[in-house]
Amino acid sequence: MTRPPARDAMYRGRVFDAEIIEPCMRWYITYRLSYRDLVAMMAERGV
Repeated sequence: MTRPPARDAMYRGRVFDAEIIEPCMRWYITYRLSYRDLVAMMAERGV
């Protein structure tokens, strides 16, 4: 049986870790936030 590829391969070459990208994408899609809103939210969290 083949194993699914590791999630980390999907984020190879990205500036931020998966722990940062995933919540941002979830918030962007779920709450219909703009990129500017996401940047402000992440800046408040020190990212």
